[in-house]
Amino acid sequence: MRISLITLISCTLMSFWCSAQNSVETIPKFIFFNLDNTPFVNRNLAENKEILFVFFDVTCDHCQRAIKTLSTRSEELKEVAIYLISLNDRASVNIFLSQYGNNLVDEKNVTILQDLMNQFIKQFNPKKYPSVFLYSSEKKLLIHDEEDTSLENIFKIINSSKE
Repeated sequence: MRISLITLISCTLMSFWCSAQNSVETIPKFIFFNLDNTPFVNRNLAENKEILFVFFDVTCDHCQRAIKTLSTRSEELKEVAIYLISLNDRASVNIFLSQYGNNLVDEKNVTILQDLMNQFIKQFNPKKYPSVFLYSSEKKLLIHDEEDTSLENIFKIINSSKE
């Protein structure tokens, strides 16, 4: 009985520790693809800028709200390199972004990527859609958020770094 209790407590503590290890502290290696199917890898990331990864799904209503918020506030994001990443096909991504992210689509600081090799989930460990990761210009994690309603925290960090 005592050994079972110790085992149960140990397993519980280990599961809490493992779940706490969900955010990737530095940008991992990856291969995504531009919408023209050309590869996009780590060395293609913008230099000397904060980096915002937004992992989304076109069928997700939370993603719709998150992309719409980012699009509406795109002026605040001009100095940030934004990478919108989806597992969805190119046509669906284009339709989704024309509906919810129209202010982002043609911006120089925004890159739209497809995860054709299903690497984002393995490399970044998101738990749900949308999953937003903001990294410093040194590629260190500043914040990871998975709630479309709390994007204000990301904007606070971005705006404070401008000062």
